[in-house]
Formats: sequence, C-alpha cells, structure tokens
Amino acid sequence: MKHLDERAAELADAQREQWRATYTAHPGLYGRRPSEPAVYAADLFTSRGASDVLELGAGHGRDTLHFAGRGLAVHATDFCAEALAQLRQAADRAGLGERVRVSVHDAREPLPLNDASVDAVYAHMLLCMALSTEQIHALAGEVRRVLRPGGSFVYTVRHVGDAHHGTGISHGDDIYEHGGFAVHFFTRALVEALAEGWVGLRIHAFEEGELPRRLWRVTQRLP
Repeated sequence: MKHLDERAAELADAQREQWRATYTAHPGLYGRRPSEPAVYAADLFTSRGASDVLELGAGHGRDTLHFAGRGLAVHATDFCAEALAQLRQAADRAGLGERVRVSVHDAREPLPLNDASVDAVYAHMLLCMALSTEQIHALAGEVRRVLRPGGSFVYTVRHVGDAHHGTGISHGDDIYEHGGFAVHFFTRALVEALAEGWVGLRIHAFEEGELPRRLWRVTQRLP
C-alpha cells in the first residue's frame, strides 16, 4: 500500500500535467477580464500604498495584467510553464512587460523571495488546489515570511458549501476530484486557523463560473 505522502505527490504531479494540457489546448482559458477578487485586491493594495505584489497561481495572467495596469509591479508564479509563457506574451503585447516578472513555482516548495520583500500577496483559488492541510499551512507561513510588516494577503478558496464538496473522487483531507481537477474545500475553521497571528480578517462569500462555484474571498494583513 502506498504511503500517504507518495499518493499526495502522485496527485500533485497528475494535477500539473492536467493544467499543462489544459492551458496548451485552451490558451487564455479564462479570458482577458480580471476576476472580481482581483479588482477588489487591486483597489485594496493601492489604497494601502503597495507598490509590488506577489501573485500565486497566476495562470495565463488575466489578474496579473490588471495589477500591472494599476501601476503595481507583479511577480507572478505558477507551476505551469505553458500558462506563464502565455502571461509573458500578453504582458508584452499590452506594454506591461516591465512591470511583470514570472517564475515557475510549485506551491509545495518555499517561495523564491527574500524575507519581508513584498507589500502584498494575492492568490485566486491557488490555496484550494490539491494541497494537504499541512501544505496549506506551510504556504501561509511562507506568505507571512515574504510580506513586509503591514502587508496584505488576499486569497480565494472554494469552501464546503460548494455543490462539488463531498462528491467525485475523494483523496482525503477534504480534497475531491471532478473532471480531472482536484480541489481542497475549505472549512471556516481552516480559514481562521490560517489567520492566527494576522489582523483584520474579513471573509466575503461570492460565486463564480459554472455550477456556480461557491467561494470565500479572504483578506488579512500582518500587524
């Protein structure tokens, strides 16, 4: 019988291949318009005087370009090189290339930034990918490490009120797979645990896309 860590690694590798194939077959998968959370986050970050933002799970960059268009310098990361190539091309075409830097990065690994080096961090549905609860906590710790004092963290996750929660292929730890894509559905307790030591926690419920997906937009900042 395979060890839990081995099964988790195999799932993560399968998810990387699933996203690679998806972005290759469907360039610009989510269109050019920014997501609602990105519009909110850009307003928040600029109102708090941020000049740079780290975006986790940037995909092909619809939100990245919105941040750059608002004058923010963006370091966009994703584990899919194909998506980041599309992002780089889109940024150059939009004349925003100088404000955008991209890095291939697996969220299970430490962030490729120095301590206290960015003003804000943003992640739209990255934390609810095929990550274990332990890995999610480790990633939140890395976000805390790279943020400057007073820095803001905005992230979105699908939650246990979503229609897909509890259905499809179960991988344990509230991770369920539909159509080849695995999602870790968040509980309120997990959100609150990730906010320990932070201030200004705000949880906003919203819906997006087909089904529709039910999500929380979470806002918190360092003291």
